Amino acid sequence: MKIQVDVQLDAIETKQLAGIIGVKSSELAKAFEPFAKSAVQEYVRMFLGQKVFTRGSDTREFRLFLLIREAFGNQIPDEQKVCDLFQCSASQARSLIRAVMSKYQYELYDAIQTTLRNTVQRVANDAAGNLVVVINSENLVDALNRVLASIDGSLPQVGKKKGTVSTYELKNSSYQRLCEHYGVDAIEVQ
Repeated sequence: MKIQVDVQLDAIETKQLAGIIGVKSSELAKAFEPFAKSAVQEYVRMFLGQKVFTRGSDTREFRLFLLIREAFGNQIPDEQKVCDLFQCSASQARSLIRAVMSKYQYELYDAIQTTLRNTVQRVANDAAGNLVVVINSENLVDALNRVLASIDGSLPQVGKKKGTVSTYELKNSSYQRLCEHYGVDAIEVQ
């Protein structure tokens, strides 16, 4: 069913909403469509009695689940994006993402695997020749380390690069095994 809705926003609200979503004000209507679709899905599931929650945390988790499927292109968002949308702290965003990745792990299997695969594809050599990748979600780092543990528990874990906020280092052995696992072409290690 096709639904069309008009939302009245003044210029300040339009600019603010566009900033939260990360688009220009002129692009807001198109960029907001997947968010609206996930909101409609939430109401449809509630009205049909398929997802009726008694706890607010369950509602927030289901809302993020729907946003992952509709608005984030079936990928796990970073913590700052969740902070922006849910008006919460970084630690609350981490907890919310972790809860959703756990509670909806089967429904989000492809989203989690795609996000992890894309993370492995972003690995690069830094100036010192180390393998590094920027990961703005501790949940994804934990997930990568769980994958490494399932491949071979003796592999070195993905660890934070000293003196950085969200840059992580990978040892070559772990990187090579992650590339094999996700079918990613490994970069040449310097």
